[in-house]
Formats: sequence, structure tokens, C-alpha cells
Amino acid sequence: MGLILLSLILRYWISTVEGTAGSCSAGSAVTCDECLRLSPRCAWCTQENFTDWLSVSKRCDTPDSLQEKGCAQDQLQFPISKGQILQDLQLRKNKGGINNTQISPQKMTLSLRPGNQMTFQVKIQQTEDHPVDIYYLMDLSASMIDDLEMIKDLGSSLSKEMAKLTSKFRLGFGSFVEKPVLPFIKITEEELANPCSSVTSTCLPTFGYKHLLSLTSSTDKFNQIISEQYVSANIDKPECGFDAIMQAAVCGDKIGWRNDSMRLLVFVSDADSHFGMDSKMAGIVIPNDGQCHLDNNNEYIMSTVQEYPTLGQLIDKVVENNILLIFAVTENQKNNYENYAKLIPGATVGVLATDSRNILELIVTAYKELRSEIELEVLGDTEELQMSFTTICPNGTVLPNQKRCSNIKPGDTVVFNVSVELTGCLSGERHFSMKSVGFQDSLEVDLESLCSCDCLQPPETNSSRCTPGQGAFQCGVCVCQPGFLGAQCECNEERSLMSNCLATEEAELCSGQGECYCGQCVCHASSFGRIYGPYCECDNYSCVRFRGELCGGHGECDCGECHCHSGWTGEYCNCSISAEACMSGDGTLCSNRGKCECGRCVCSVPGASGDKCEKCPTCGDTCTSARTCVECHLQAKGGTEVCVQKCSVPKISINKTADYDRSSSMQCTLKTENDCWISFNVVGGDTGITAYNLQMYDCPDIPNIPMIILGVSLSILCIGLILLGVWKVLVSVHDRKEVAKFEAERAKAKWQSGTNPLFKSSTSTFKNVTYRNAEKRS
Repeated sequence: MGLILLSLILRYWISTVEGTAGSCSAGSAVTCDECLRLSPRCAWCTQENFTDWLSVSKRCDTPDSLQEKGCAQDQLQFPISKGQILQDLQLRKNKGGINNTQISPQKMTLSLRPGNQMTFQVKIQQTEDHPVDIYYLMDLSASMIDDLEMIKDLGSSLSKEMAKLTSKFRLGFGSFVEKPVLPFIKITEEELANPCSSVTSTCLPTFGYKHLLSLTSSTDKFNQIISEQYVSANIDKPECGFDAIMQAAVCGDKIGWRNDSMRLLVFVSDADSHFGMDSKMAGIVIPNDGQCHLDNNNEYIMSTVQEYPTLGQLIDKVVENNILLIFAVTENQKNNYENYAKLIPGATVGVLATDSRNILELIVTAYKELRSEIELEVLGDTEELQMSFTTICPNGTVLPNQKRCSNIKPGDTVVFNVSVELTGCLSGERHFSMKSVGFQDSLEVDLESLCSCDCLQPPETNSSRCTPGQGAFQCGVCVCQPGFLGAQCECNEERSLMSNCLATEEAELCSGQGECYCGQCVCHASSFGRIYGPYCECDNYSCVRFRGELCGGHGECDCGECHCHSGWTGEYCNCSISAEACMSGDGTLCSNRGKCECGRCVCSVPGASGDKCEKCPTCGDTCTSARTCVECHLQAKGGTEVCVQKCSVPKISINKTADYDRSSSMQCTLKTENDCWISFNVVGGDTGITAYNLQMYDCPDIPNIPMIILGVSLSILCIGLILLGVWKVLVSVHDRKEVAKFEAERAKAKWQSGTNPLFKSSTSTFKNVTYRNAEKRS
């Protein structure tokens, strides 16, 4: 499997290289510039007389091909993509380093040919003791009153924590509420003066954004400013936080952002922010211009004039000014600001306690997270560039197609392999830059496309090699003025020679498939094949196809007609003249069931199929086909008229008298249903099958039916008598056994001698009592 995969990859690479090389010579480039734009592998030969004027495009090919054709190497125009580093200061190694840079190199130029990729390395180091500016931007709507009380000592505690991380730390402060217009606030006189009057409380009039403290290292000033603040109020829940972020980002002079610092803007709020066209509800329709509009009191004066910034505008200005946003928002707003943070480079989100008690921990944690990550961003005009990145982290981990590395420590260096490719020629020089998100140091790149030949400067306008006034000699050929043609621009397109390129008066010039040069058609190149003919009227690819192959794969296409190879015929050259393919295994043509047409069997017998008509479930063989007819003729006693139908399908003729060709006949021997054997000879012909020499033999004798009936009857009678005798014997034996058993049981019986008490004898006996007494007396 691995070898197959390797071979497929190799074949794809070879076809890609061949395809790219072929695009140079197959193109129609007639100037050096046109050649270079075809492919990054194309070169132009400036050698004089290298080609004639009809094949100028052959000057464009790969360098190897041109040298094989005889072009000297020093006559090749083949610019190669290259990069040059103009400034590369060393990365800062420690706190006391001389060079103040995080990125290497700092400036370079790229000269690229379209389609050619160049890779270079960019190194970014996470410096130690980097300056940090934190601008605390707080929502001062009424719901934040408890938060304001909680952060009164934030300056001191934050300064103490940040001192552990950097010695160059500064703080600033600003606040925001909402645009002071309907429907965001109530505009009664009382509400304008005190927006909290409806809840019997006192607060400041509603304002958009105020910058209250420029960045400073004095924590006392920060604490003092916070202690002087008081809340305001508005009607709707969202605030004008994005207005405030925009002004804090673009008013760098008033905020006091340092050029070399890490700029953190901590956005603190318990509500969502308006953006884009939300201000149309107040009738404000002028788009936000992204400019600084702070007055002398450092208050945003365009709050009631311009719309809220869109998210896209906000992202542009934040990135442009290297601002890193830390959204410190309450739990119910976490999802909203996480969605914003996904779109804003370097932005993070932290969950703020309801009274801001965890704000210190949140800021320090966010700062550490930002410092532990390096992300490369690209700025500038990169519309026609294809860029890919591979990140190599300090621990050796390689991250393809990524521009970010995490778990970075101060002093660590991250390497980015940047690949750049131009998709086309540029109209002029382009500029773009690369830098780490949130930092100022950047790599500035100037880019130019290599789409022009050096030999074009300067052109020889009065060269003797070109007709004066009709062309200039450039890069080995005469480049003609409009209206002139030829090797020396000697031909005029308006001359009558143009008529020599017309097949008829109504036809297109060179049939629309070529160019007329000095009265001769020069046909265009085509990826489909060759265009030729005096008027470019012919080609070798516009012929009929059979099964997707031109001329059936058995002919040559010439000017729209197929010229078949030997042994083939037909409009599509798909008919074979040879009948060899139609011969069946038994040596017969199409198994005697069809005809051979175009080298293929066309079956004519119903039910026959197969490449050679060898399949015919309903046909049987020749002997079987003739069997019914022959049997009928042999067994017919009253005449053969009844056999006509049986001999019609298939067509069978019986000939009992004529002689026949025994060499072409086939002997058939079959057994009939009545166990007789029949034999005959069959001979095939155009009109059907003829049977000769019909014979029937070895027929069994006819059975004697009366004797069979008598024998069966006697057999049945005898069997009945035998069965009756057997039954009688069995019954007698059974009776004797029963009698003997009875006698034995009777002999064993003992009869009682007692008198039956119910018996009464018929004789009565009486005793004369007196008689005995008389006897005694005597």
C-alpha cells in the first residue's frame, strides 16, 4: 500500500512539473513580459535569430528546454524570487540591553514571481521588564456606585502588584455613561440636572465619555481622581462603552500612551455596549469617523453628533494603536463580551464581582495571560498574497498553520516560518508589516512582483534590425507598432495581403483560429491538438468519437474526417473487417445463429445471445431441434400431413430418398419417449435443416394386456386365499389356547360344601314324639 501511495505521489509530481513546463511552450507569449507571467518556471530567450517571426512564442520555455534548443545561458531572462534583509538588530537579551526591539528582522524586501513561494523566518522575543500603561475605563452609571467605593485604593494596590512584574508602570483613568439624548435619557429640566431625581437621590448629569487622568506613575493622583468621582444615570441598560474605547484608542496624545509600552485598556462595566446604528433611535445618522474629539476639558464633544462606532471600526483602531482590551464585566454580560473578544485581537474577558472587589486580581491575571502568549499579526495590503505560517515555540513544539504560542516566559523567543506567494502580478510596490499583538515593534516588508524583463530597458527604437518607425528591438525580437507585423515589422495590416488569409469573402480571417502575418495564416496553438491548413481551417481533433475515443481509437482525424487504420471501416472506424472475432469454439460463424457485422455477431435466431450467439436457452442443439419433426415422420401411420406444423419451427425438411453430403452432415441418435431409439443425419443450409436417413430401432414389444389382467387377477385370488388360510390357522390356535387356559383354571378351583341357606328341599320330615316314648315302655 505504501509503494502504491508513493508511486501516485511521484506521478502527480511529474505530471505537475510537465504540465507547468508545457504551459510555457504551449502559450502564445510574443513578448518577454507575457512569457514571465505564464508560469514561474518560464524563461525568455533574447538571442537574435533564435526563431523566425512566425514562431516567436517558442522563445518562451523552461530554461533547460531553451538551452537544449541552442539559447545561450547569458541570453536567458529568468528572474528568480529573492528576499533581502535591510535591517536586523539583535533582540534585547536583558533589562540593560542596548537594542530596544522585540522582533527580528525589522526591515526587508521581497521580490517574487507570481506562483513562486518564498519562506523566511521572523523571531519575536518576550522582553523582560517591559513598560506597561494601564488605562482604567469605568462605567459610572448608577448601578456602579458600590464599585466606585470599592476601588478608591486601587491605584496603590495595583501599583504594588505590578511592581513585582515591571518597574515601568503607569496608570490613567476615564469614565463613560451614555449619549445625553432621547431615548437614552429623560430630557425634563429636572432629569437633565439630576437623572436620579426620580429615586430621591443625587447624581451627575449624563455624559458620554470623559478623560480624567492621563497616564502617570503617581498612584496618589489616581486614587485622588477616583475619590472625586460620582455616578450618573440613564434610561436604557446598554452604555456608550464603545464610544469611550474609540476615543481612548485614538487620542493617544491626551491619554499619554508610550510608544514602547504594552498598552492595556481595562474596560469595567455591568452592562452591554451600543454599537453601529443603535444611535439612529436618537436621530443620529452621521457615521463615526474614528478621530479624536476631546475638547479642552477632555470630554467627548461628538457624543450627540456621531453614531456609535461599528465593531469593525473599533477593531481597526484598537489594532492600529496596539491597544490590548481587558473586558472586566459582570457574570450576566460575560457571553456578550466573549463574543466581542473573539473578533478583537488580543482581547480578554474576566468576570467582575458585583462590587468590583476582585478587580485587582482580574487585572493582574489578565496581564500575566497576555504576557505568556505571543501572537503574530499581519497588517497592510495583503489582498493578492497567499500566506501560511508555522510556529516553533521555545520548548521545540512545532505548530503548523498557527501564528500563536502560549506559556511564554520573559526572555523566551518564538520563531515563525512565514511563507509568501503572489497570485498575480502587482501594479506597483506593496507594503505590509508583521508584529506581535499589542506591541509596537514590527517587521516592515516591501514587496514587488517580478513580471518584467531587464532587457526591456531601454528599447532600441531606431535599431537597424527593425523597420524604422514601425517597431523597436526588445529582448531579441522586434516589437511592432500597432498596425504592423512581421519579423522586422515590415508588413502593414491594411495591405491587400490580408485577403490571402480569407478562404472566402464571407469567412473569418484565418477561420478565426489564427493570425494573418504578411498574408500568411499562423494558426493558434490548442491544448486539444493541432490546427493547420492554409487558412487554419483544419484540425486533428474535431472528428466523431466512439465510446469517447476519437475515430473509435482505430483511425486518424484529418480535417474533420476519420481515416481508418487497416482492418477497420465505418464512419467511426469502429467496424472490424476481420470475422475472426465472430468464430465460435466449434469453428462455426456466430454459432450458426447470426451474422458477423463490424467484427461482432448479430444474432438472428430468436432467443440467441452472447458475443458469439452461443447462448440460446430455447434453441437446443441441431439434433434436438429436429427431434420432434423426425419422431413425427417415423411414427406417423396415417400420413405425414400432421407433421407439417412440428417441422415448421424451426424449419426442418425430411428427405428419405435423396443422397446427401456425408462429410458435412451430423449423425444424431436419440431415445424417444416410448424407449425406442431413432437415428438420422442432419445437414444445415441457408433454408434451414434437412434430415436424411431416418431410422427407428430397438423398440420394446407391445405388452399382452388380457394375460396381464388374468395374471393379476389370479395373483390377487391366490393372495386372498393364502391370507384367509393364515387367518383361520391363527384363530384356531388362539381358541385352543383359550380352552386350555379355561380347563386349567377350572381344575384349580375349590368348591364349598356348605348348605345354601336359601335352599328348601321338596321333602318334609316329621318326628313322632310319642313313638319314642312308646318304644321305651315296651
